[in-house]
Amino acid sequence: MNPGLQAWKACVLTRLDHGRGLASRRKCILGNILIFMVVVLSLYAEALTMKRGFFICIEGLDKCGKTTQSRLLVKNLSSRGYDAIYTSEPTDGRIGRFIREYILKRKKRVSATVEALLFAADRAEHTEAFIKPNLEKGKIIVSDRYVFSSIAYQGAAGVNPEWIWQINRAAIKPDLAIYIDVPVDVIISRCEDKRSVMERRETQKAVRKVYLRLVRSGDLTLVNGNRTIEEISKEIEKMVLERLESRNI
Repeated sequence: MNPGLQAWKACVLTRLDHGRGLASRRKCILGNILIFMVVVLSLYAEALTMKRGFFICIEGLDKCGKTTQSRLLVKNLSSRGYDAIYTSEPTDGRIGRFIREYILKRKKRVSATVEALLFAADRAEHTEAFIKPNLEKGKIIVSDRYVFSSIAYQGAAGVNPEWIWQINRAAIKPDLAIYIDVPVDVIISRCEDKRSVMERRETQKAVRKVYLRLVRSGDLTLVNGNRTIEEISKEIEKMVLERLESRNI
């Protein structure tokens, strides 16, 4: 609370205590009203001074173009004067590097439960060390993948989605979560011969089904990714600018 407002509240409380034995009931009521006004004013003052960030995540199948679009969005927002920053998962932290080197590059997938736990641990560190501090600074964060990737990839592999949500309680809800939808045949045609353990037709088909369920449930906003980079970028930028305007950011 603002120090000046704290002093006013203390003054009101002191006068109220001092006059309780002598003051009339009317004075007590007046004192309570003054305390209420001080609290309201303090909350209003804190709201005016508090910086508000905005958290966006962009989801999709492998090779759908989400990294390109995430970076383009940061570039476009920055050119408009917004303090926008890019981040991604798996992260560059120790857990994220382990996932990329020893989980995604394997010839055979490890247990989807193990995957879910590793991604949740990486995400918890990512959220606490990077996302929350930058949101508190008022920055716009664009994350290339977030918690919905775990719901889609490990959920499609048979892990209970409710359990995945539970182990990701450290994650925060994005202000806007976008899913770039691209047909699986197009995805496979973009994959190189040396694919990650996730870049297989059956895996991508199952993952896409989960993503589309998340779109239908309202958790994700769908963007047609089977278009030019420029067309997709313009739609995403327009969507984001509308959300920022609605939040007075």
